[in-house]
Amino acid sequence: MNRDYALEISGWLFKTGKIKDEWFVDLEKPELFIEYIKNMNKKPDIFTFWQRMPNVEPKYNYLMEKESIAVLKLSTYDHWWQKQLNSKTRNVIRKSFKSGVEVKKDAFNDNFVQGIVNIFNETPVRQGRPFWHYQKPFEKVKEEMSDRLDISEFIGAYWNGELIGFIKLLYLKEYTMMVEIISRISHRDKSPNNALISKAVEICCENNVKYLIYSKWLEGTLGDFKKHNGFIKVELPRYYVPITLIGRYSIILKLHHGIKGIFPEKALDYLKYLRKIWYKKYI
Repeated sequence: MNRDYALEISGWLFKTGKIKDEWFVDLEKPELFIEYIKNMNKKPDIFTFWQRMPNVEPKYNYLMEKESIAVLKLSTYDHWWQKQLNSKTRNVIRKSFKSGVEVKKDAFNDNFVQGIVNIFNETPVRQGRPFWHYQKPFEKVKEEMSDRLDISEFIGAYWNGELIGFIKLLYLKEYTMMVEIISRISHRDKSPNNALISKAVEICCENNVKYLIYSKWLEGTLGDFKKHNGFIKVELPRYYVPITLIGRYSIILKLHHGIKGIFPEKALDYLKYLRKIWYKKYI
């Protein structure tokens, strides 16, 4: 099977399968792939796939739900600056540059990777949960950051010569994706992430990129950050196909989102809040 269509299977009560790199490939003939899955020895109970940007209109007759992603529609840098940002965000970006933050395209070399490692090792907890990159060995970070290097570009944010944040851009046929954006918490007052996005928009507009994607659409602090930088919510069709009898009944009982799908959104928000408090106290 082609690497781009490698299947990722997860789940506890029942197994859900999806294309591991679904952000990067389209499933042109889902019926053939579904037939392939049904003949696997270790098959998932449910297979899920979606349509990528800019294909927002449903094309298939499988059970479909909407999934929201954060998209920045681009034309020119000036249009983004004048029309898609509010005055507060423009001032934040100006302040970032005035504070001495410098952003630039960066070469992917050992010095740059070491700067990434230093950022990753700043804290074991980010956004209220254990940070999955914390204390990863240099070689592991280098290996992970090297994925799809041929279609990638890195932007670094520097202050006094130190890497304090970076973006990894992935150039795909229909859009460009920010697969990583992170900066040092100790330099949050300088808003390096805003400066990084500003440079990313500039580069994408120079390359005639129509859409810059910032992962899933979220509410809360991170969602507000995306909104303030001009990203909007775009809903894409996601399909759910039962493979086994367990999968069929899971979909009938509306359990195909797993345990999280059972709880109301407010209950999940409260559980996330409790988790954040626990990690802040004990880690």
